[in-house]
Amino acid sequence: MAIAKAERLMNLALCLLGTGRPLNKRELRSSIEAYMEIDSEDAFNRMFERDKEDLRELGLVIETVESVDGDTGYVARRDRNQLPPITLDAEEAAALTLAARVWQQARLAGAASGALQKLRAAGMPLAPDEVGSYSAIEPRVPAGEAAFEPLMVACRDRRPVTFDYRKSNAARPSTRHVEPWALECWRGHWYLAGFDRDRQAQRVFRLSRITGRVKSRLGSFTADVPGHVALREVVARWAGEEPTGQARIRLRAGAGYPLRARASAVTEAPGLSGWDDLEIPYGHGLDAWLAEFGPDVIVLEPAELRADVVERLRAVAKG
Repeated sequence: MAIAKAERLMNLALCLLGTGRPLNKRELRSSIEAYMEIDSEDAFNRMFERDKEDLRELGLVIETVESVDGDTGYVARRDRNQLPPITLDAEEAAALTLAARVWQQARLAGAASGALQKLRAAGMPLAPDEVGSYSAIEPRVPAGEAAFEPLMVACRDRRPVTFDYRKSNAARPSTRHVEPWALECWRGHWYLAGFDRDRQAQRVFRLSRITGRVKSRLGSFTADVPGHVALREVVARWAGEEPTGQARIRLRAGAGYPLRARASAVTEAPGLSGWDDLEIPYGHGLDAWLAEFGPDVIVLEPAELRADVVERLRAVAKG
């Protein structure tokens, strides 16, 4: 039934957009197959009015025009139903391209790819070679866990869920009842932050440790959703990756925006055009993150961080 209605709405929208003049109900009924199959005039009128309002709620601007003989016609003029020109700078285009890669292993991969193709057709610089090299090691955001899509939908719709979860030190999984807040990818793994009803506290769950199917439950949330969920900070703290000092790195101009956002100080590299010197918090795991930026980053100090990054890059080159 949902597919039939969507097809009917699409056909009605195409008729209203494609006509050169307003069409009355009689003309629309004879042009759309779903309307032809309705025997009752009253049933058709009710369906048409619902469909017309549904299209308006979706954003289609439908004009009602009265003719000289008193007949009512409907039209959706193209100039009133066109999006304004899309303008993205290089950084926004790069962020959009990387965001679409979240779906590279998920069910919406086709939709994401189609959206990028339309933006490219409109002249948007979305290809990596058009926005500059991201790095020698291309960042990836996998979304292959079976729990990803149902949890994403549950976060969006604010729907409680239940799932079986196996902690790293547990022999068998236990059932969790969770109000999901946010999903975030960190170090190549997806994590869920939410309110654990059984423990009456905020908890973070690694999606790869969810076993079985995620089940959506009826009802609303019982706990307030915080305005900001510091999911990455919580996971970093659990992994022992809180900063313990400061590091100095040299970063190619126009690259490494996540590093720049984290920097406590940014200055032009002395005597070296096209490079900046940054001071960033230094803790366990920073070497793996810096290695992702490849030739765009040079570690200045501390010496042990520089050695760790060089070792990682050499291992990648050998592999």
